[in-house]
Amino acid sequence: MESFIEYSEEVLEGKKNGKAIVALESTIISHGMPYPQNVQTAREVEDIIRAGGAVPATIAILNGKIKIGLSQEELEYLGQASGVIKASRRDLPYILSSGKDGATTVAATMILAELADIAVFVTGGIGGVHRGAEKTMDISADLEELSRTNVAVVCAGAKSILDIGLTLEYLETKGVPVLGYQTDSLPAFYTRKSPYQVNYRMDTCEETASLLRTKWELGLSGGVVVANPIPEQDALEENEMNSIIESALQEAEEKNITGKEATPFLLGKVKELTEGRSLAANIALVKNNARVGAKLAVEYESMKTTYV
Repeated sequence: MESFIEYSEEVLEGKKNGKAIVALESTIISHGMPYPQNVQTAREVEDIIRAGGAVPATIAILNGKIKIGLSQEELEYLGQASGVIKASRRDLPYILSSGKDGATTVAATMILAELADIAVFVTGGIGGVHRGAEKTMDISADLEELSRTNVAVVCAGAKSILDIGLTLEYLETKGVPVLGYQTDSLPAFYTRKSPYQVNYRMDTCEETASLLRTKWELGLSGGVVVANPIPEQDALEENEMNSIIESALQEAEEKNITGKEATPFLLGKVKELTEGRSLAANIALVKNNARVGAKLAVEYESMKTTYV
């Protein structure tokens, strides 16, 4: 495996010194936000994790090499490059064997984080079961990865363009705990609440880290969703968002936009219809997740050291 992986100096130093490390995805840079907000946000998120006492490890594939931690130049490249493949589990062998560039989704970032022995991963929101999936079978690979890969995913819940109820049903079937960080309601990305409840509320990173340690020490494979609501001052109004999402979904159906192209189209349409407010909310929630993710990683690393 080592022949495929290259660690940044910062990550190598962190590993050597037993510091907590937090994985970050790269699709949010290459496909999730426009330039220059994408690169600026990526740098600010990394700084938030450093300020929280952990080491950021943004993950991507460049020239067929898995990069665990990116340089400033590599972040800039990803933010502007064209032709970067949106990489999920199925895409990894092709991108690596053909020497191409790939930006990792939630699923791919989880895989590569586990290979690098990183237990905590911060993202915006997880993918899930798309609306109308009973006909299209459009279900994100993120959910299957959560069922098999031992990484905690700190997120603002499931993306609100999804069928959140079916997403929770799928996660329940796969045995994936959905934890609410200081909330009983599952957040829906841009909004702090949804009509659905989390499995368990966690009010501190200490009890969350304890659950992670217990789960994996029991040999119960798979990830954990740590759902962290967007800050109240940055949240969008629930009814307004539902109306906007319905409009975006209708346009996607009319244009026959499906599969991996659906999410970028829908998020772009939501940004347009909210006149940019959704992008500001997206940036705010990722930063908030980074704060919680850094605390959780530090707590988990401390606990791991204590119990080894």
